[in-house]
Amino acid sequence: MGITTKDLAQLCGVSRTTVHRALSGEGRIHPDTKERILKMAREHDYRPDLLARGLVKGRTFNIGIVVLDVKNQYFAEMLSAIGTEVNRRGYCVNIMLHGNDRQMEREQLTRLAAYHMDGIILSSVNEGEAYRDFLESLDTPLVSVDNKIAEGLPFVSIDEKAAMGEAVRRAVKKKYQKLVFVCPALEPGEAQNAYVHRQRLMGFQEAAGMYPWLRTEYLLDWSYLEKVEELVNQRERTAFLCTADNFALDIMKKLYSCGKEPPEDYGIIGFDNIDTLEYVSPRLVTISNSVDAVAQTAVHLLFDLIEKKTAGEETDPAELCKILPYEFVQGETL
Repeated sequence: MGITTKDLAQLCGVSRTTVHRALSGEGRIHPDTKERILKMAREHDYRPDLLARGLVKGRTFNIGIVVLDVKNQYFAEMLSAIGTEVNRRGYCVNIMLHGNDRQMEREQLTRLAAYHMDGIILSSVNEGEAYRDFLESLDTPLVSVDNKIAEGLPFVSIDEKAAMGEAVRRAVKKKYQKLVFVCPALEPGEAQNAYVHRQRLMGFQEAAGMYPWLRTEYLLDWSYLEKVEELVNQRERTAFLCTADNFALDIMKKLYSCGKEPPEDYGIIGFDNIDTLEYVSPRLVTISNSVDAVAQTAVHLLFDLIEKKTAGEETDPAELCKILPYEFVQGETL
């Protein structure tokens, strides 16, 4: 059996309260006393009993995270950023992947709530007021990221519409005559929450509508690669505006096999600014969705909700929605 805080108190000749202050870093304690206790804890390989600590504080010190998958580099980067911030606060993370399965997501959330997670961060494939009611019935603080589920739920994202609008304006400034919006995730019949992509579509349409002479095309299904060579071979100077870097990289690969390269033969802009772009030449022009800032803001908001729930306080509705700035990342493909 490991050493306890009671044992540490006896070895150091102090009270258990003083030991708790030293180990937690909270409360007033003389620096020399704190160092002596911490040294004794290291020498005796003290390990905190998190279950007992949780029972005392009414917490499990675990956060649930539910996202699409880790094959998508954006979600891998988000999980890393969330994990770093949560671990810094002394919490553990429980990661679940819904794989775009609406029912699986619901079951995963139910399981996390049953395990008494202190809070949950969710990138949802579901949406709507009925689903919001289900989430609220879990009685667990929750923050959604990227895909908005319904009004009234805590939500963190970037200004998706403004970002795509800027992409349109920059392409027009570069004298492109036709812009192609690429988003296979908007394929009719796709049973998923496409809030992010709909926002980007709205940004594209609103900005493109400011230029009556501008021609536009839409590739909104998973056969998009079959059509890109034909579009590039037409007379108009064409740029592809993609809602994910992966779509843009697939187009660049396809057109390279046809002897076409940006920006000489076409222009292209991605979205996400995934780490892989550092190894791609020419460097893709893209939009950073500020994944680290979104993750950190979501964690801060979640812990604020946890603290207020513990204290029985209400959260100001105006503080539940956080829309963060994006960054346009220069490259060589426009």
